[in-house]
Amino acid sequence: MSGIKRPGLAKDPGSESTPGMDPFADTLQRLREAFVSGRTQPAEFRAAQLKGLSRFLQENKQLLQEALAQDLHKVAFHSDISELIICQNEVDLALRNLCTWMKDEPVAKNLITQLDSAFIRREPFGLVLILSPWNYPLNLSLVPLVGALAAGNCVVLKPSEISKNTEKVLAKVLPRYLDQSCFAVVLGGPEETGQLLEHEFDYIFFTGTPRVGKIVMAAAAKHLTPVTLELGGKNPCYVDDNCDPQTVANRVAFFRCFNAGQTCVAPDYVLCSPEMQARLVPALQSTITRFYGDDPQSSPNLGRIISQKHFQRLRGLLSCGRVVIGGQSDESDLYIAPTVLVDVQETDPVMQEEIFGPILPIVNVRSLGQAIDFINRREKPLALYAFSNSSQVINQMLYRTSSGNFVGNEGFTYMSLTSLPFGGVGKSGMGRYHGKFSFDTFSHHRACLLSHSGLEVLNNIRYPPYSDCRQKLFTWAMGSHLCTLL
Repeated sequence: MSGIKRPGLAKDPGSESTPGMDPFADTLQRLREAFVSGRTQPAEFRAAQLKGLSRFLQENKQLLQEALAQDLHKVAFHSDISELIICQNEVDLALRNLCTWMKDEPVAKNLITQLDSAFIRREPFGLVLILSPWNYPLNLSLVPLVGALAAGNCVVLKPSEISKNTEKVLAKVLPRYLDQSCFAVVLGGPEETGQLLEHEFDYIFFTGTPRVGKIVMAAAAKHLTPVTLELGGKNPCYVDDNCDPQTVANRVAFFRCFNAGQTCVAPDYVLCSPEMQARLVPALQSTITRFYGDDPQSSPNLGRIISQKHFQRLRGLLSCGRVVIGGQSDESDLYIAPTVLVDVQETDPVMQEEIFGPILPIVNVRSLGQAIDFINRREKPLALYAFSNSSQVINQMLYRTSSGNFVGNEGFTYMSLTSLPFGGVGKSGMGRYHGKFSFDTFSHHRACLLSHSGLEVLNNIRYPPYSDCRQKLFTWAMGSHLCTLL
């Protein structure tokens, strides 16, 4: 917790609300009034907000890097490639394409509607709530914010109180760059978030755990509010016998240990044969030493666990199976060493929950088919990774499983692509975003048909009484065949 007991607005994050008063009512009313006025609708206004967001990123780069370093021990380079650059790319894409995205989309017509105008108009939902997590506190706040602003919504952003330094920057600095009649940051912990969710929003975008996701969805259901839930789960990583273990070790270790393993799309466990395990473990040891040195705790490139609570949970998982690499921990530094576990059973605690730390269990399977069966017995993951020199193996894994995202012979570099949607399936989430997908997520796709006020003689065919000829003609006109008469 950040120690903030009552929520504050961005312009005064430390302000106390009057006892017995709804701490959010005035803010939400102000934003709703701004939306109803039509202020956020014009492309010029939306572009101005996106340009403000761009200035925020550029003018506060060092401040944001420092906050991320304090919260997660991120080096500046890691903050750049996983947070700032990704956010800037999203803003730039939206600014380049905003007018195109906002254009009405014509649709196909049948003979009956040939003289009408039929199209899809993407309209803002209205008042949007974004609830962001602590593990990538800038990225996972601003990337959905780009889509919400580009789509013309008013936005309430609730950053995580756990990443308290980044939360402070978002609350104090970000609102200076945006129109505060249409945007607000609210602060607080679980109690305040619960109060916030009692209010009616037009859309809720949540990133976090499945447990809290259920709470958010239940609150949204009371108002029939649509939601996007970006959750998580255990992401399998299948390693085929037919691949280079050192290449696999490089890629798996890097993505498992990036941000100290606190990434929802990180490989969560490895499935491989005992023979591949015998080759992979030495390769992983070599890679970890090369990446982080003989003493990983002193490496500037290895992050730290976000809090004591999460540290204690992870240290408890180190007793599962048998440690063959790492296993060290330092509570005073919130440090968990890059760790590999073998002899892990499917029933072990480390296989029951998303690890969210630099711990990699290896579970043995005898074949591709057994690996696929193992994956399909469990909840659908947010990401699934497969390594093999055989395209047949990769394609079989892709064809016979289901996951939010699938990657062959690589880690989560796909997260840098604005051209791909990101989202889960089943217990790993619902909805998608990134790039234009964010704009579409925060837009209501309104079906529109504009007909002529005259030409009533052409409509006589549909009015009763119906002769056989009229029925046949009208039925034919409703068909999907191309019109050749006009």
